[in-house]
Amino acid sequence: MKSQVLILYTGGTIGMVQTDLGLAPASGLQERIELAMGASLPDLPSFEVMELSPLIDSANITPSNWTQLVSTLATHWQDYDGFIILHGTDTMAYTTSALSFMLGSCDKNVLVTGSQIPLGMNRSDATSNLQAALSLACNHPIPDVSLVFDGKLMRGNRVQKVSSGRFKAFATPNDELLGEIAIDMQLHYDRMLKQTSSADSQPISERALTFKEGAVAVLTLHPSQPASIYQSVLDDENCQAIVLMTYGAGNVPDQNTTFLDFLSETLLRKKVVVNLTQCLHGGVSQGAYAAGSVLSSMKVLSGYDMTLEAAFCKLHFLLAQGNDYQDIHNQWDINLCNEFSA
Repeated sequence: MKSQVLILYTGGTIGMVQTDLGLAPASGLQERIELAMGASLPDLPSFEVMELSPLIDSANITPSNWTQLVSTLATHWQDYDGFIILHGTDTMAYTTSALSFMLGSCDKNVLVTGSQIPLGMNRSDATSNLQAALSLACNHPIPDVSLVFDGKLMRGNRVQKVSSGRFKAFATPNDELLGEIAIDMQLHYDRMLKQTSSADSQPISERALTFKEGAVAVLTLHPSQPASIYQSVLDDENCQAIVLMTYGAGNVPDQNTTFLDFLSETLLRKKVVVNLTQCLHGGVSQGAYAAGSVLSSMKVLSGYDMTLEAAFCKLHFLLAQGNDYQDIHNQWDINLCNEFSA
């Protein structure tokens, strides 16, 4: 009998073991999971662990790893009822965001999880996160690429890591939960993407886009910004888009001529600029204040209430599809997979 769920292990804390140099990803995870699950195994779907090569700490994730993940899913899509991706927490929000754009509405569950403490170690949250993911993997239809963590089911493109030291490591500051896994399991299907019929959906194999490394920059505003930062972004020919992390409701230093010259130059060089707030909650309201109104005249796009990770990955996704400056301006306001609040 074939396994019902394929678990893809990319690396990350959940499967790490202690080495002379500190915690590091290690192979042999299937046996360690079965040992940790113990008596609960018979009540969970059968699973098979596939370890991607090489196993990496998630701090080393690049867009090419997103392509590898989707290619692997495509290869095995017909062989399993559901999929779980084990990933390090540091860049988990980037990967879940990227996969949400690449996969769209799925006819099989794609769930991402991990842990703050490695599997098998004292007080580890790995077992509970894995049990929750397995319980959801093939018995409940979830069209959104989702994150399962600390008893919560969260939309992949709305999550952010908010704590490095708590089990409640992730939150969706501007989005409601898709579900909660407690004594009773509560799933909110009305908040999920509408499931696309197989006849209307693009084959999974065609969704493994090739990303352009270094195509998107993130520029966080702060008082007295070095002017050299602006020039380096402008002069980098690989960089085609910029996420501009602004103040409050989307405000910028409109008295700073160097900054305004930078914006003018991005327009001339056709580098897409997206305005995103540095605040955890809420979004940008471009033009609500005079200090933000200049952005619209410079063709800067509103990031609404998107997370940094979602905006970054959406730009990468649109560029990887071959869209140019004007194409992205035409498509940016389309809510592809509930990445911002309508």
